[in-house]
Order: sequence, then C-alpha cells, then structure tokens
Amino acid sequence: MLEGQLYQLGFVCDNLEEGIDQFRGRGLPHEPHIIEVDQPVNGPDGREVINKVRLCFIWIGDIQYELIQAIEDPLGIYGNAPSNGGPLRFHQVCFRVKDWADFRKRVDEQDLPLAMERDMGGDNLKFLYLDGRKQFGHYLEYTWMTDAAWDQIRRM
Repeated sequence: MLEGQLYQLGFVCDNLEEGIDQFRGRGLPHEPHIIEVDQPVNGPDGREVINKVRLCFIWIGDIQYELIQAIEDPLGIYGNAPSNGGPLRFHQVCFRVKDWADFRKRVDEQDLPLAMERDMGGDNLKFLYLDGRKQFGHYLEYTWMTDAAWDQIRRM
C-alpha cells in the first residue's frame, strides 16, 4: 500500500536538540519550532493510549523532516527504531491521501499491520501508521487533512 503524496521523512531522536543540530549548516531554513504533544492514539487492538512526544518539523523544499523524541511510547513504535550510532534514526515516510474514507476501507483489505491510528473526527487531522518494517525497513504513515490545514503546515 504505497499511495498518496510523499511529503515527509520521519526520524526518532533520543535528544531532539541534538537531532536539530544535524540540520544546522546543512540547509536549515530557519530556527525550528519544537512542540510537545500528549497525543491519544488507538493501537492495533483498538485500545486508546497516550503518546507523549516532542516534535520538530523542518521543511527543505517539498520535503518535511519530522524529528520525534518519545517521552512516553506505550506502543513502542518509536522505541523500536534501530540505532545507527547517531542522533537521528530513520523511522517512517509519510504520504498525504485525498479521500480518507476510501483509503481507510482499503487499509483493512491489505496485508501490512496497523500499528496506530488517530481520527480526530470531522475535518480534523487523521493519520495512521502501517508497519512496513519487514517489507520496507520502516513504517508507512498516512495522513488526511483539509487543504487549509495543509497550507498551514507548509508554513511551519
């Protein structure tokens, strides 16, 4: 299941500031903004858990780099990113899909396990992670958002 508009590469960091330092002098367009999020997500069994993470988004051209420092990771999704000896560990690619209902139906018909999901309802952000580590070496994240929300994240 590879579809939509690829726009993001996600990396896990033990220390977000050390991760950001890797971009300094290498095309960092401006000082990045760090946000802390207590994010309710549903695990593969449908049970809701809270991921507590520190996030940083860096746009370089048409690609967004998402840096993630997990504070609490009850599903272990961020903690299982293999170490490469450096401050950044590659974790996921993210695609934006246009029709969430159609896409979501097909998620249940494909063979990659659902790792976590969040649907805030209505016209709010929706996302999910498929576990593509065996096939691709990383997770596949899919998001849906309105065009207005897309325009807003492009300015982050």
